Amino acid sequence: MTHIKDNLTTVELQISQACQLAHRSIDEVCLLAVSKTKSATLIQQAYNCGQRAFGESYIQEAVEKIQQLNHLKDIVWHFIGPIQSNKTRLITDNFSWVHSVDREKIITRLNEHRSNQDTPLNVCLQVNISDEKAKSGINVNELAEFSALVDQCEHLTLRGLMAIPKKNDSIQSFNEMSKLFNELKQQYPTVDTLSMGMSGDLTDAIANNSTMVRIGTAIFGEREPATG
Repeated sequence: MTHIKDNLTTVELQISQACQLAHRSIDEVCLLAVSKTKSATLIQQAYNCGQRAFGESYIQEAVEKIQQLNHLKDIVWHFIGPIQSNKTRLITDNFSWVHSVDREKIITRLNEHRSNQDTPLNVCLQVNISDEKAKSGINVNELAEFSALVDQCEHLTLRGLMAIPKKNDSIQSFNEMSKLFNELKQQYPTVDTLSMGMSGDLTDAIANNSTMVRIGTAIFGEREPATG
C-alpha cells in the first residue's frame, strides 16, 4: 500500500502545481485513477488512501471488480473504454459515468437500459480531436448533433467532453477542446466536465481547462494484460 499512497501523493502534487501555473483552483480538477487491468486489492488500497473515482475500460473485468468492491458505497466508477452495443446494459447497471460515447446507437441503448436506475447516467462525448482514422470519437462537426441527442434522453445527463489527442499535437488539440468545451457550457447547464490529460501531459491539459485527468501507470504501476 505504501507505493500507491506515495504515487497518489506525487500525482496530486503534480496536479496542484499545474493548477498553480494555470491560475486555477485545485478543486476544479478531479483525479480519475485508471484502474483497468489492476486488481480489486490495489483499488481498495487506493480507496483507503482517499481516492474515490476510478476508470475502467474492459467491461467483464470491471464488473467483477465492481462486485468485489460493492461494500465501498461512495466509490465512483467511470467507463472510459470503447463501447460495444451488446455491453451497454452492463455499463448502465454498473457505472455512474461513461466517457467514450460516440455513436447514436450507443446513446439510444444507454438511455433505454438506464431507465431501471434511480439516477441518470453521466455522459461525456468522445471527440476525435486529432482526426485519427484508427481512433474512436465523433468529429468536431458532429458535436452539436450528438450533444442534442444526449440532452434529449431522459435517463442520460450530458456532462461534457473527452479526448485522447495525438502526442505530437496535444497542446493544439487541448486548446481546441477547451474552446469546444466552453461553447458547450454556454448551451447546456449540465456541462461541467472536460476529461483530458494523462501522466505525460496533465500540465498542458490543465492549462487548457481540463477538469478531469486520467492517470493509471503513475498510480498503480505498469499495466497487466487485459482479462476481457
